[in-house]
Order: sequence, then C-alpha cells, then structure tokens
Amino acid sequence: MVLVEKKSAAGGLYISAAHKSSGKTTISLGLCAALKDRQITIQPFKKGPDFIDPLWLKQASSRACYNLDFFTSSEQEIKNLYSSKSLDADITIIEGNKGLYDGMDLHGADSNAALANLLDLPVVLVINTQGITRGIAPLLLGYQGFDKAPQIAGVILNNVAGSRHESKLISVVEEYTDIPVIGSVRRSSSLVIDERHLGLMPSNEASESEAIITAIKKTVEAQVDLDNFIQLARPPALQGFSSVIDLQEEKTNKVKIGIFKDAAFGFYYEDDLEKISHFGGELIEINALQDASLPEVDGLFIGGGFPETHMQQLAANSELMRAVKTFIENDGVVYAECGGLMYLAQSLTWNGNECKMSGVIPGNIEMSEKPQGRGYIKLVETDQHPWPGKNTAVLSAHEFHYSALTDLPDDAVFAYQVKRGCGIDGAHDGFVYKNLLANYAHMRNVGSNHWAERFVNKIIEVKGNN
Repeated sequence: MVLVEKKSAAGGLYISAAHKSSGKTTISLGLCAALKDRQITIQPFKKGPDFIDPLWLKQASSRACYNLDFFTSSEQEIKNLYSSKSLDADITIIEGNKGLYDGMDLHGADSNAALANLLDLPVVLVINTQGITRGIAPLLLGYQGFDKAPQIAGVILNNVAGSRHESKLISVVEEYTDIPVIGSVRRSSSLVIDERHLGLMPSNEASESEAIITAIKKTVEAQVDLDNFIQLARPPALQGFSSVIDLQEEKTNKVKIGIFKDAAFGFYYEDDLEKISHFGGELIEINALQDASLPEVDGLFIGGGFPETHMQQLAANSELMRAVKTFIENDGVVYAECGGLMYLAQSLTWNGNECKMSGVIPGNIEMSEKPQGRGYIKLVETDQHPWPGKNTAVLSAHEFHYSALTDLPDDAVFAYQVKRGCGIDGAHDGFVYKNLLANYAHMRNVGSNHWAERFVNKIIEVKGNN
C-alpha cells in the first residue's frame, strides 16, 4: 500500500441552476478556459453519470474531468475522489446536472444541493433570464430558503436580452437579495453547442470544438467578473475526508489493452482508465475509423459513443472489424459498453439505412427515436460472468441508449440479471461469448464493483494460459 499525504485543498465552486438547459455547461466551459488563460490550474468535475460534458470540460481546462455520482459511489468515495484529484489544483469547478434541488430522492439526498453540502462548497447559480425580470427575486429567495440550502455565493445571469433587461435584473437582485451578481451573459448564437439525442455534441467529434471553446471563453471573460468569481471559491472543511490516498501497490505484470478512442467512441470514465493502468493494463489507443488492423494487444476495451453517426465509415473499415472478430474467435478478452456492443453486432440500422458491423454478436441493432434504456440500472451477476472473482453485490450502473439489440437466439448467455432498468432485453444485460462481455450498462470502478481490476485479471489469466 502506498500512502500519500495530502496538502490543503483547493478552493472550489459549484456551478448549478434553477433547471436544466440554463447554460451551466457553456458558462462552466468559458470559466475553465478563461481561468486557464490566466495560468490558473482548474480541476473540473461533473455531477452524475454524464460522459459528454466531461469531454468538453477536459478540453477547456486541459485537465481530466471526473464524475461525482451518488448512485454509483458512496459519500466517502465521492469525498476522496474530489479531494485526491484537487491536490495540485488552484481552484475546482463542479458542474451540476439539472437544477440545484433536482434528483430522484423526494428529500433531495442525491441532489446538487446535497453534493455541494457534502463537499462544503459555495454555489454559483446560472439563471436563464429569458422572459423574466422582477420574478428573479422570489426565485433566488426561494432557492436560498429551501430545505438544507447550500450557500448561494453568487449568480450569473444568462441569456440576457440586452442592456435594459440587464439593468432591470441587476436592480431587482440587489434590491431584494444579498446575492452578488458576478456576471451577465448576453444571448448569443456563439454560446450554443449543437445537440443530439444523447445531449451535446461531444467535443471528440466536433472538429471545431477548440474554436467553440475559444468563442465561449471570450464571451465569459467579457461578461463575468472573474476576479469576483475566484474570490468566492472556498476550500472545503475536509471533515470526514481521507487524510491519505490509498493507491495500493501497482502490479508489475503488465498487459496491453487496446482502447477505441476516436470520433465514434469516446465515453470513458477517467478514473476507471487510471484504475486499469494501475492494475497492470497498458492502454493503447485504436482509431476504429482509420486503423486497418489491431496493434499487438492482449485485450480490448470498446467503450460508448455514437457509432450510428459514423456507421458508414466504420463499416467501410472492414479490415479492422474482421481483425476484432478474429481476436474474439481466438479467445481474446474484450469488454464492450453500449456503443461497443453496437459495433460488435451483425448490423446497425438508423434513419432507414443499414450497415454491416463486426458480426460477433448474433443480433442486430435498431435505432429508435425514443430512448430504449435511460437512467440508472441495477444488476446482479449470473454464474456465466466471464471474469474471475464473482461479485455478489447488487451493482449500480447507468444506461442511456436509443438503440435495441434484437434477434438474439434463445440460448444467448448473459452475465447480468436486470433488477432495475432495461439492459439488453429488460431482464438481462452483459452478452457473453467466449471471452467477450458486452453490455448496455456503463460501469464505474468503485468499492462495490471492482470491474477494472477483474477485467485486467481476466486478460492476465488468459494470457498466462496461452
């Protein structure tokens, strides 16, 4: 075990809103990019299981973005992840999801407010002011006075129509509340990032992402008081935070793991990839759109993404698909999540167009206009799970897919029973074939689910038997 002493925590701020689509992501991106330009080291975080916003925040801050999620992680794990990743930062920014008090729990135990309170961080509210003037006062007062409210340290007015609208809003906030207005961002097309069925266009897919971030940064620099924003940041009291980081001993028995990273596949949790590396997996990036063959690897990890928007290009790269199929048929260890599962099916149909996929999974992918599985999922392992060290706990994960895997044979083998959510067929998830495990569920490597270590151990086991 390696114990690393921690220095004092960085000051932090929690960016939240009254409701979703208020502009939290664009404001957070602009803040990260603007502070980075000032040579300030920003550590970004994202509440919830989102993949896309963290990709943007990573690019804007030049730092890996980490997810903080009540459903998949314990409160202690959230505290320790936040604390350990903030060690060498000057300031931390957490972008919330939905509204400040939104969540599944009636009493708000999983809300943004609960996370801000858990980490002892002040909140900056981003308010979409379209169609509102004097009404902003009771809104802010209500958010200040609601159940177990965190400290609301400032407000950024967003989507402001013009100077007259701005002056009215500021006058009202100053007259009726004690919350400082630290920014007033005008309505602008430069602050809009294209959306699609899973949310924002991911930055790994948008060729102009750097230009988009630069435009947002310039707007935020001009219309948000960055000095005031920095002064509002407060380090957490660190009560109940681990005083040391348990890194465990790194494994010396290394295996090479190919990971699909390109415009079609990019949904990975940064801390899970770090765990794979820590447990002995050397990650080697593969571009499924361009690479015609597999490098020398002992295993494959094909994560989520948008294979449907690139299906013609993926299908055209038939050499790589054949190489992946051959790797699996030769007992290579492969783990695939959601988009990776789609890539391994017989075919993919979207908007009336059909493309051949890798042909490993004996089923077809059909895209729908409505989600086929959306939200948190609970799973129980079956005896058919291919990895060593059976997990008897109920696993908490998440899914978000507009596709369905159809036409599977009746004797299909599954690694999980679904207790909550959809999975592959409403009752099962985790299709198993030889040493392939492919599921719609996205896993987090946490105390109740050491999937990264088990995945690496499976590769080590198979490699040792060959």
